Amino acid sequence: MIKKVFILLAFVLTVQSAYGVDKKELNLDFFYRFNDDCLNYYINSAFENNHNAKQAAYVVEQYRQQAKYSLGKELPSFSVSADYLGIHVPKLDNFQLKQNAFVLPFIANYEADFLLKNRDKTRSAKKAYEAAKFEEKAVYISLLSDTASVYTNILENDELIAKQKEIVKIFEDIKTAELKKYKRGVINSSELNNSEQNLIDAKNKLLNLEKEQNVLLMQLAVLAGLSPDCAENLKRGNLASFEYTSKIPDEIRSDVIFSRPDVMEAETKLEKAKIDIRVARKEFLPSFNITGIWAFNTIAPGTFFSWQSSLAAIIAGASQDIFAGGRKLANLRMQKAKYEELFEAYRQTDLEAVKEVNTSLCFIKHDTNIENNTKSKLNYETENFQDTQKKFAGGVISYPDYLTGRSKLVSSEIEAAQAKTQRIVNYFTLYKTVGGKL
Repeated sequence: MIKKVFILLAFVLTVQSAYGVDKKELNLDFFYRFNDDCLNYYINSAFENNHNAKQAAYVVEQYRQQAKYSLGKELPSFSVSADYLGIHVPKLDNFQLKQNAFVLPFIANYEADFLLKNRDKTRSAKKAYEAAKFEEKAVYISLLSDTASVYTNILENDELIAKQKEIVKIFEDIKTAELKKYKRGVINSSELNNSEQNLIDAKNKLLNLEKEQNVLLMQLAVLAGLSPDCAENLKRGNLASFEYTSKIPDEIRSDVIFSRPDVMEAETKLEKAKIDIRVARKEFLPSFNITGIWAFNTIAPGTFFSWQSSLAAIIAGASQDIFAGGRKLANLRMQKAKYEELFEAYRQTDLEAVKEVNTSLCFIKHDTNIENNTKSKLNYETENFQDTQKKFAGGVISYPDYLTGRSKLVSSEIEAAQAKTQRIVNYFTLYKTVGGKL
């Protein structure tokens, strides 16, 4: 008896709702390799609080319950009803029935699944549940990749805003110097206007960067399940120390590509469609039903719940449709067409998966080379500016020339920040294209 109780408890625990995917399946360690506590916080917050992800989890739960519902239809059903019965029958010499009675029938129904039609329907429902789980995993992977990409772009904008403020200050100093030249008659009004226009352009670029930063901060807040009202106060690190501490592979194994959630979802839907065709074929065959009735009543003599006042019957038989208006044939053809549709979708998904992974690896390779070249350019520009500083200290060049050299250096620093950001964002794209298996 104790063993049966433990088995029942284990069964109850296995059928409890379990929303959300396991963190281990998403490989959150990939994001932890950047050694950025702020990124780790936003990744975990998005995993726990994002409403789109939770919505996907509830969709999975619906399919899970649908599979349990289908399983329940395979089992016998048992029902009871309480009925009042009013009848009028002729009176016989030694036999008399009451004209007002109470009837309590217990009814058991079971469709004997000799052809495994109901079993196949349950298998089909389970495949739909599996496909929904793969879709949920894809939603989470996309969410985490987007969150990390937005966070990286915020770090980039912080850097660009700081550099752009330097450029604005440089152009303000240039304008001041040009104004002095203009007053002394060294330059004409056109050259002065050009310096004013450069300053206005620099200020507008700074405003655009600040606007984009505000949008990115609100986007990060929403992805992390936080209120956009607190977007301006979101903590973050800095781009200079933000770097991946492991190694990105140069190539990806094919088994990793074809285990992506979208590929597995397409494959599972194809398996489900194959089962649905089998079910549609079995609809042409007869169904076997067994019905048992045990009814207690107060019509006949005897006490209630006694054998004398009960009626028992069992009915077993097979039923077959003779004419259904072509519905079964149409359903079979529809399921076959659905299978062909999903088969083409599966093949296309495979091609897209290979393309996306190869594209991500291509971007990483070339953007890494671009970043290296940008770093080399920055080193040369740094050396040039050091020479400019020496020339300015020696009185060889003017202050506006010195500011122009400083402006070129800041512009090179901006290019280096943009190149680094693009390379790191490509890492998150690769994470997404390989289904998190990095």
